[in-house]
This record gives sequence, C-alpha cells and structure tokens, in this order.
Amino acid sequence: MNKLAAGCRHTVVIQPDDTVYAVGDNKMGQCNTASWQHIIEVAAGNVHSAHNTGNAHTLALKADRTVLATGWNTNGQCDVTAWHDIITIAAGWRRSIGVKADGTVVAVGRMNEGACDVADWRDITAVSAGDWHTLGLQRNGQVVAVGNNERGQCHVAEWTTISMIAAGYVHSLGLLENGTVIATGSNKNGQCDVTAWRDITAIEAGSKHSVALKLDGTVVAVGDNQYGQCNVEKWSNIIAIAAGSRHTVGMQANGKIVAVGDNRYNQCTLKEAGTYV
Repeated sequence: MNKLAAGCRHTVVIQPDDTVYAVGDNKMGQCNTASWQHIIEVAAGNVHSAHNTGNAHTLALKADRTVLATGWNTNGQCDVTAWHDIITIAAGWRRSIGVKADGTVVAVGRMNEGACDVADWRDITAVSAGDWHTLGLQRNGQVVAVGNNERGQCHVAEWTTISMIAAGYVHSLGLLENGTVIATGSNKNGQCDVTAWRDITAIEAGSKHSVALKLDGTVVAVGDNQYGQCNVEKWSNIIAIAAGSRHTVGMQANGKIVAVGDNRYNQCTLKEAGTYV
C-alpha cells in the first residue's frame, strides 16, 4: 500500500491517524484532502510529459475498499464513487485505475490512447499508470500493458517473475523477484539504465527519471536530473519512495519526509520529522 505519492506538482502522504496531508500546486483542487479519513493508500495523478500544465488529481483508497478523488476531472478521472471492493489504485494522466479483490480492473478517464482498455484483464494484483499507457501485474509475475506504445513502453509481454511495476511518461520498469530491475521504452535521458541495480525492494518512475529503494534503506536514481530529482545519494533509512514529474520524495523510518527536485510549488516542502509514522 502506497502511503506516499508524488504528482505533477504536488505530494501526498498518509498520516498516522489515516488522514491525508497534501502540499504543492492546488490549481485544480488536487490538494483538497483535509477531510479524508480512514485512508490506507494514496495515488497522485501526473502530467509526465513536456506539456506539463499542473493539471492533476489525487486518489485515496479507504479502509472500506471504496475510493475518493479530488482535482482535475476534465475526462471523468475523478468519477470513482461507484467503485467498491478495490484493493489498490493508480492515477495517471487524465485517468484512474483500480484493482478489485477478484483480480479484475476498473478504469475511468481519457479513452483516446486505449490506456483505459483494461476490462478483459484478469488475475491482476497491481497497476501503474503513465501518461498514455497502463501496466498491470498478474498474480503469476507476468505483466500486461495497454495504451500508446510509440517508444516501446508496452513491450512487457516477455517479462516474468516480476514483483512490482512502474510506468513513467514513455518508459516502464519491472522489479524482478531477485531484486534486479528491467526497463523498456524511451531511454533518451538514461531513465532505463537500471541493469546495474541490485538488492532493490521498490521502484518508482517519474517523468524522465527512475528511482529505486534498496534493501539497506538507501536510494538510487537515474535519468533526467535537470531539477536535481536524482540527487538521492545521501538518503538513508528510507522505507518508502515516490517519483513525481520532476521531483522525488522519500519517507524515513523515523517519519521524516525528504525530497529533492522541482520545488516551485512547494511540493518538496513538507512538515517536520515524526509527523507521518
């Protein structure tokens, strides 16, 4: 369950009392989460690509397995009130994805690129949403993908023994059971240069960068570093990570939130240590 999420220009975190704290750009109301309660997972919609406008939305999975949404709703990506029996969620550009307890998947939002064409998916345990493509992790460790495949970001049919997935703007990551990572799609900024990574326990895909949490609590990152979003080499004791369009966030074991990258909307400015765990 993701207790930490990074969107285009905002950051979202679940607090110890199961409420949600959000900071950053609130142009579309994506940070209007103060009234939310009994939350067990959060997801932040992203605008990964160069047409970054700040339009984004936020999702939250409640303990009763229903979903809340706030923010940009141009394509109906916040129309999730009818969802039930949801076990995990993902938020992409103009769409929301939910995995049901029976392994089927529901989606609302932008239909143009086919990234919401998940109705026939079965045995899904996790999903991840990029700009124009969606990844699904099957119970058997294989991966399925729908949506735009212009850069090969959906070339995942041969992936096996995968334990976690992450979809960026036009690249995809897969964490293997042995702690290594594979990638496909655009590598223009080196975001797919992950073959040397070892002992990885979690992965996140930003717009044009990739981030991974290691077994020893340190973090590695590759790809676009224009805003310093890959400057994570000094981080330690990290238990959770999140990658936004141009910023990266980590939660330490003591509850402190660390963040690097674009902070023009204060998306990297969070409350002090001890607040979140």
